[in-house]
Amino acid sequence: MSETDDLLALAIRLAREAGAIQRERYETDLTIATKSAAVDLVTEVDHACEALVVGAIERERPDDAILAEEGSGVDRPGARHRWVIDPLDGTTNYAHAYPRFCVSIGVEREGEPLLGVVYDPLMDELYTATAGGGAFCNDRPIHVSTETALDRALLATGFAYDRRKSERDNLESFAAMLKSARALRRDGSAALDLCYVAAGRLDGYWELKLSPWDVAAGALIVEEAGGRMSDVHGGSDHRSGRTVVASNGALHEAMRRVLLDTGAAA
Repeated sequence: MSETDDLLALAIRLAREAGAIQRERYETDLTIATKSAAVDLVTEVDHACEALVVGAIERERPDDAILAEEGSGVDRPGARHRWVIDPLDGTTNYAHAYPRFCVSIGVEREGEPLLGVVYDPLMDELYTATAGGGAFCNDRPIHVSTETALDRALLATGFAYDRRKSERDNLESFAAMLKSARALRRDGSAALDLCYVAAGRLDGYWELKLSPWDVAAGALIVEEAGGRMSDVHGGSDHRSGRTVVASNGALHEAMRRVLLDTGAAA
């Protein structure tokens, strides 16, 4: 096996193990706290999943850097590999027993995306991709949709945690897209939305004010499924999460025009 194969196997194992924790604790009493805002939740399951994933990487890949949402990762400047982890993407959903959440694990090599793994433990769907190796769901190749008209597209988006106080709240873009597309969805898990674009279930997705762990795995899965990722301006800053546009490629410019016209890049 190559080093990439070894890394992918480890990421898959850890995603499945964290997903098992989520499945076991789903619809049970949880300890719920807030972080940056009253709508930004964290549970003991987030922390348990992150401890499992980060602990295993520290034991098995001690020279790798780790960026993890709940802060337990270790930054190692100069490390060849960096793991970017969202241990439970969709925490608000999870806290409300709404069945849309997942584990997201991305790995970078020398600053470039190398692989992505997203696991939905309730659907038992494992999305994977490696750079140049294609994208898969449960080992079945997946591909983005072929839709070319925005008015026939099914799109998804989300809203930032600071939406109660920030004027840059995505509402104007949401309203414009609602009138431009066939339908919109807002399901509360960026990683799964990206995977659904990759699988052709969604034709496109956009969001503002995400973080690297929200998109590290899903962005590569979209690109390896034949889709396109960018920031609102069409560049590669989507990796930071500040503005994210994902599409089947054919709809990308039409989506960007709507977003730019409604101030999403402000």
